[in-house]
Amino acid sequence: MVFVFDAELWLWDARRAETWTFVSLPAEASQEIRELTDGSRRGFGSVRVRATIGGSTWATSIFPGGGGGGAFVLPIKRAVRKAEAFDVGDIETVTVELIDV
Repeated sequence: MVFVFDAELWLWDARRAETWTFVSLPAEASQEIRELTDGSRRGFGSVRVRATIGGSTWATSIFPGGGGGGAFVLPIKRAVRKAEAFDVGDIETVTVELIDV
């Protein structure tokens, strides 16, 4: 299953000493993923994915956001942000492909 969407890069502010940048998946896609992976998610409710932004593709996991029905979030690696010259607040087209579902 593949999801393509536009999303804004945002900074997780829970740990100021570390910079973790994410995008949030759309609510509809998150609900569909939740239904497809019910009972088969990994630690912390994560789901393995292949992500693509710009010319960069990498294997990672998405994680459920706050609350039971929150959108999944995708961490954007520093190497990807650097290679693609992305910064917090940029809106980018994101492709997320579920792996092993």
